[in-house]
Formats: sequence, structure tokens, C-alpha cells
Amino acid sequence: MESLKLSITLPVKAEKLYKAWLNSKEHSKFTGAEAKASAKVNAKHSAWDGYISGKNLELKANKKIVQSWRTSEFPEDVPDSTLEITLEEKAGKTKLSLYHHGLQKGDAKKYTQGWKDFYFTPMKQHFSK
Repeated sequence: MESLKLSITLPVKAEKLYKAWLNSKEHSKFTGAEAKASAKVNAKHSAWDGYISGKNLELKANKKIVQSWRTSEFPEDVPDSTLEITLEEKAGKTKLSLYHHGLQKGDAKKYTQGWKDFYFTPMKQHFSK
């Protein structure tokens, strides 16, 4: 199994970032693709027009989001990976730390670039407005 860790600091309060990640409309806005999200534990989520799917495993308001995570490229017999997001706010800016684990061999490198291209870059643009 493989894992990856990434972080980004955005010019936005943790509460706004937390709520945006767990809101269908806001998540769609900051990625630029359709997402379905919920702020309830065990609720299903999807992003990037259904390419990503899973469910919320643990939610700590404005601090932490843990989700099961898979893409449509995962073979059916492969278990979901786990995505852990922690938010640390300082002086009106928030550091989003992403720990993605339980990935299959060879996937960490691919998804590291994916997180940068399809999340961090558009989030930086969206939240810097």
C-alpha cells in the first residue's frame, strides 16, 4: 500500500474551507466539475463528475474531514483508500493538510499530481478572489 501527503495554505478561514468541501455547490465551484457532498457522517460523496466517490467517515467541524475515497479507475476488488484532511487556521489563512493512504502500488505518484492539478491549483484561484 502507498500513501501521499500534501499541504496548501489558502487565504480563507477554516470554517469556509470546511463547509465548501462538504457542500455540493461550493465543492463544484472550487474544482470546476460536478460534485455531490454532505456534512453528515456516513453520507456518500462524489466529485469530478463521478470520477471520485466514497463516504464521510469522520467529521470534526472546521478541523478534520476523513473520507473513504476511490476513483472509477480502481478495480472492483480493490478496497477504498482513505483521505484525511486537517485544517489549521492562523491569522485568517488556513493550512489544508491532505493525507491520502491505502492506495495501490504506483498510485501515490499519479494521485499526487492529480491533487495538485485538480484541487490545489483551482482552490488557490477560487479562494484568492
